[in-house]
Amino acid sequence: MTELLSGIRVLDLTNVLAGPYCAYQLALLGADVIKVEAPQGGDLARQLGGSAKLNSAGMGASFLAQNAGKRSVVLDLKKQADRERFFDLVASADALVENFRPGVMDRLGLGYEALKTVRPGLVYCAISGFGQTGPMRDNPAYDQIIQGLSGIMSITGTPEAAPLRVGYPVADTLGGLVGAFAIASALVRQKTSGEGAFLDVSMLECILSALGWPVSNYLTAGIDPMPMGNENMTAAPSGAFRTGDGLINIAANKQEQFVALCRLIGRPELASDVRYAERETRKRNRAALKVEIEDALAGASAAAWEETLNRAGVPAGRVLTIPQVLAEPQVLERQVTAHFDDVAGMKKPLTVLRGGFMVDGEAPLPTKPPPALGEHMSEVFADLPPRTRTKARA
Repeated sequence: MTELLSGIRVLDLTNVLAGPYCAYQLALLGADVIKVEAPQGGDLARQLGGSAKLNSAGMGASFLAQNAGKRSVVLDLKKQADRERFFDLVASADALVENFRPGVMDRLGLGYEALKTVRPGLVYCAISGFGQTGPMRDNPAYDQIIQGLSGIMSITGTPEAAPLRVGYPVADTLGGLVGAFAIASALVRQKTSGEGAFLDVSMLECILSALGWPVSNYLTAGIDPMPMGNENMTAAPSGAFRTGDGLINIAANKQEQFVALCRLIGRPELASDVRYAERETRKRNRAALKVEIEDALAGASAAAWEETLNRAGVPAGRVLTIPQVLAEPQVLERQVTAHFDDVAGMKKPLTVLRGGFMVDGEAPLPTKPPPALGEHMSEVFADLPPRTRTKARA
């Protein structure tokens, strides 16, 4: 049974990536996620993605990626009548997630303190670039801005090419994962004590937390982290290597793995060479060692070396493209994707990704496709209990 959050209702007031990705993780676990969208186009991600046709239909690929399993309602939170309907929704909810700039919900009269009067045990998660306090709290925050400020760009790429942006929105994605983790944790307390929580998620702090190793090297060992391309600062040989056909990542981080690697590539003498015999000497001479290894690897393809090395306990893997990895038997067997027919705005089936885990051997998959804007208005409001139906507030 993968619906660990069955019976939990989450209101998703978020846009673009961090917030929607957060709520998507909860939907995958069975939560009833209701996406509350503005009538003028809804989530901005509906207009983003590689297909101009889908963008114009309000079902952009960026939106489709992380909104399956949700229901959509349309409310203009600046209008009193819609604000009353929103309060009714809040009264029925267990959690709410938003990623507006700090203070926006308070100015609307819909901040945490106001919503607690309607739902005292509400778990309220606010995801922002820098958090709800501090001198940068009001700054606009996009993924690339956070990547630059966090230091992650300074250690990404080669010494000649850095600083470089990580090739996907890592700050947004980590912010969403941390938000989902915090909400799930707060829901445990809510269900045991009835107590709600205000969760203040900072994307900058999420990245800094994830940078634990390089940050610790600076704070503890006084080493300023530097970009190393595809090399691993903690070991050698550990990185990407050219073969006779394609790149392969090899992580011979242990002594026995290095000895086995030398034997398998037909260069056993490298293991006793004084330049490479120990971990620290290998790190100091990693460039020369890489030349020796790549010369030996040139005799076969990356795929062949991957099989040979892994069979002997030396961690190795080809460097694949996105299309290649999606076609891998490992990915296919683990049911990493879900498929939907008859998706609004699409003339072909839709494939989306699930989360990165399984529950009791089952893949948590979204139960319905991403919603059209406002698709579930009648359904959602008709299902509200009588005590929370729209009424004038005192």
